[in-house]
Amino acid sequence: MSEGNTGYPGQGNLVAASARHLRGFRRAPGWLRALTVVVSVLLLGVLVFGGYWVWRLQSNINTSDLSAGGPRTEGAVNDSSDRLQILVLGSDTRSGDNSQWGTADQSSGYGQSDVMMLVDVAAENKHVNVISIPRDLLVDIPACTDKKANQTYPEQRDAMINSAMAQAGIGCAVDTVNKLTGFEVDHFMMADFNAVKELSNAVGGVDVCVTAAVDDPDSRLHLPAGTSQVQGDQALAFLRTRHGFADGGDLGRIKAQQGFLASLTRKLKSEGTLGNPDKVLTIADVVTKNLTVDSGLSSLPSLLTISNRLKNIDPGSVNFITVPTVPAPQDPNRLTLEEPAASDLFAALRRSPDLSQPAPPAPTQTPATPPAPAYEKSLQPVSIANGTGVAGRSNAIAGMLSAAGFTKVTKLQAQQGDQSMVYYSAGYKDVAADVAALFGLPSGRVQQVPNIQGVQLYAGTDFATGTKPATPPPPAGSPGTEVAQTGSDVTCQTANTTG
Repeated sequence: MSEGNTGYPGQGNLVAASARHLRGFRRAPGWLRALTVVVSVLLLGVLVFGGYWVWRLQSNINTSDLSAGGPRTEGAVNDSSDRLQILVLGSDTRSGDNSQWGTADQSSGYGQSDVMMLVDVAAENKHVNVISIPRDLLVDIPACTDKKANQTYPEQRDAMINSAMAQAGIGCAVDTVNKLTGFEVDHFMMADFNAVKELSNAVGGVDVCVTAAVDDPDSRLHLPAGTSQVQGDQALAFLRTRHGFADGGDLGRIKAQQGFLASLTRKLKSEGTLGNPDKVLTIADVVTKNLTVDSGLSSLPSLLTISNRLKNIDPGSVNFITVPTVPAPQDPNRLTLEEPAASDLFAALRRSPDLSQPAPPAPTQTPATPPAPAYEKSLQPVSIANGTGVAGRSNAIAGMLSAAGFTKVTKLQAQQGDQSMVYYSAGYKDVAADVAALFGLPSGRVQQVPNIQGVQLYAGTDFATGTKPATPPPPAGSPGTEVAQTGSDVTCQTANTTG
């Protein structure tokens, strides 16, 4: 063996072969090396982009407590498969980006819930009910505790429902709706004025229709007759205007809000917006920046779970419903529940989200009590609240009462409403029953209330002519009587032309 050959036999050939392989790798085609770099950069970009949006959307979300101390007996729900009730609130706060809509003193506290809709989603996603609750509705607000301020507020009676949130926060609004409806709301979502502006811009405008031109200086809504596309400030004005629609009250505004949401739903479905990643990210950014939710919805996966349930629902299966109300006897410019229609609606909804199901059989009627002793009609205080929309109509109705013996009559002007009612204070039940019978009103239209003296006949638009109110609609609970419109209905809002 020579001195220079110290390795194993064939080692030199192995080294040479390895060198050839290494030289082959270093000589890989330029296009392959370039493609490898491009793919690596794209993968890194996707990861950074996705991570950025997850971080951004998550950091946008604000949270608040679901309850202000109200009782809860139901456990947590499965957001992906259980029946859900989500309370959607629109805050009138004037702080931050909303400052142009009010003054500094209006931006204190939590703001009032000027929009209140209970979204009821069936477990199988075949039925969605959106129940609008008027802001002017007088209700009993339970005692609520503001955990941030560590302050408890006492129960309030006959308070406007939109004030429930103003002192003790969103949880108090949730507790109030739970008490009103008999539900236990699972989640809430609250947005402010700015959310409507930015969302309408993000989708490129929403089609709305009015029967006549609207020019409302209070909300700054300016629309020609017919169909228009609104976005930004005009979209917000369309939802906020109180004087632009119907009789200038809250119920006309609710119908406009329902029509706007139905139109928005159709646009999102028909234009494939939810299948466009760019638009979805833009919308998600707008929504989360202006949204406050409960802790159960405070993560992106939770919000995506709800979104995935809603995105495939047929707009025709989305029912818009307004809680049945009548003008409040103590203040005709406020509203109170119309009974038994409201209780029947809540009972039907608690039973099933499918309102086409037949109502349960009526309870067995108890025998009528013996008639009360006769009273002197001419001594009974009876007032007429004219909500017919016809000036001087109370004079004709007063004549009918006088002819029947009720001569101690006073007349009041009231906010226009659909249905006539008879209200009475304690001790006047028999008088109220006789007044109702005089005008053919059923017992469901007779209510005892505080804060009035004697009997009050509220004359609605159904009593604008004739000697009796028009025939009442079918009882609540009958198929189709509660649903004002569905997501597939194209509606045109009645403009308020009375100024």
